[in-house]
Amino acid sequence: MVLRGLRTHPEDAGVSDDKIYDLFVIGGGINGAGIARDASGRGLSVALAEAGDLGGATSSASTKLFHGGLRYLEFFEFGLVKSALKEREVLLKAMPHISWPMRFVLPYAPDMRFDSDTPTSRLLRVVMPWIEKGRRPSWLVRLGLFLYDNLGGREILPGTKTLDLTTAPEGKGLKSRFKMAYEYSDCWVEDSRLVMLNARDAEARGAAILTRCAVQEATRDGDLWRIETEKGTYRAKALVNAGGPWVADILTGVMRQNSQHNIRLVRGSHIVTKRLYDHDKAYFFQGTDGRIIFAIPYEQDFTLIGTTDAEHTDADTKPTITDEERDYLCAFATEYFEKPVTPDDVVWTYSGVRPLYDDGASSATAATRDYVLALDENGPPVLSVFGGKITTYRKLAEKALAKMGLGDAWTAGVALPGGDFKVVEVGSLTSKLVAEYPFLDQKWAARLIRAYGTEAWDVLGDAKTADDLGPEFGATLTGAELKWMMTREYAVAGDDALWRRTKLGLRLNAEERAAVDDWMKENAA
Repeated sequence: MVLRGLRTHPEDAGVSDDKIYDLFVIGGGINGAGIARDASGRGLSVALAEAGDLGGATSSASTKLFHGGLRYLEFFEFGLVKSALKEREVLLKAMPHISWPMRFVLPYAPDMRFDSDTPTSRLLRVVMPWIEKGRRPSWLVRLGLFLYDNLGGREILPGTKTLDLTTAPEGKGLKSRFKMAYEYSDCWVEDSRLVMLNARDAEARGAAILTRCAVQEATRDGDLWRIETEKGTYRAKALVNAGGPWVADILTGVMRQNSQHNIRLVRGSHIVTKRLYDHDKAYFFQGTDGRIIFAIPYEQDFTLIGTTDAEHTDADTKPTITDEERDYLCAFATEYFEKPVTPDDVVWTYSGVRPLYDDGASSATAATRDYVLALDENGPPVLSVFGGKITTYRKLAEKALAKMGLGDAWTAGVALPGGDFKVVEVGSLTSKLVAEYPFLDQKWAARLIRAYGTEAWDVLGDAKTADDLGPEFGATLTGAELKWMMTREYAVAGDDALWRRTKLGLRLNAEERAAVDDWMKENAA
């Protein structure tokens, strides 16, 4: 292929109208940022353009898990699950500040019934017709968890075990009909920080990261792509369309190309409540409608519940939870928790649009979570990304660049900024930060380590007292931290800082949130 073997010195990669980039990436979600990072590390000159904030759409609205997708086993998506399971620990080791192991409790009761038409359900009805319709035998659940434990291999994460909910603390607060549960492992991840850190690492390796920079037109011009943006014109030898929900619109509108591939837009909504239980494990709840939801400890004092699967017709329509979705999640959780979860318990909601590859499935729930990489070499090449999930973003980037013939894979095990320590060292790092900055309490220090890892020391600098960090906006957010986000993490507005770089918007009132936005505008470079 024409691009094989190209290399450009990273220090030469800057923003200029006359520069010819090896690769131009449209879209600053997780797939675009992951591809930009990988390509930059291979020595290619790279530019990435994102119309809004990095991770501002789908990639900051996930359930925030690195997981294999236990329920995908029911759809016989063994390849997807295996790939995702293998990735969990690879990713965990590279970002132990923003990702950590989490145990999931799956309650089971013999009287549970599910209105499910998955391939597993159909097979069960054929080979075991005497089993009551809708019943999911305990041995079937245990078999699925056995596969989940062993398909991808594990070094750090512990395997499945059985819990007696009548005595275990995980049973407290659940309805009495649940006598036992299975407990298994997956990983939490701060999704929007993951996107930003990939972009930062790409920039450190020479990439130009252009935020608030919509691509207006991309046309083939001889052997190059000519890309018109809000910030100027750029030229590149190859193009990646990682537009997420807008991937098809970019193909047909911005690029004026035809495509044989389509996406299915599925809205996933979540609710956040005050903390519903006292331990640090998550719950995996199975619904009578064949769906599942998670209830997850969130930001220390809250519980995250989600997600829904609803068809979404227009990528340009901002996804917002409906009353029906909110009530559905509350009712779903109430089937398990002894104390009903009501709309009055909800303190925040968020929704995102997942751009699933359209495989013709009958429902949003059944649509594949795998991805398709479509390469068009009719002139200077363009690769479009259809579908995908956050857990497989790094492998997707590797496969995308391999498909384009661009260099060798390198990202496995390479730490993201701030992640250069071991998974088990989070506690000791937190204690060290408190020792060196005595004005921090344990909770404040833990938040900084979970956000910035070893870069927490850079955020705090030479401060001797809390006053040295500038104005305090509430919930331990200071001017020094905001300045770090603005100068190092592409944050421009209050929402960037309060809902994507952190989730401190949950702890600040409207007046305090407005003060953050005003301060950022006044202190913009």
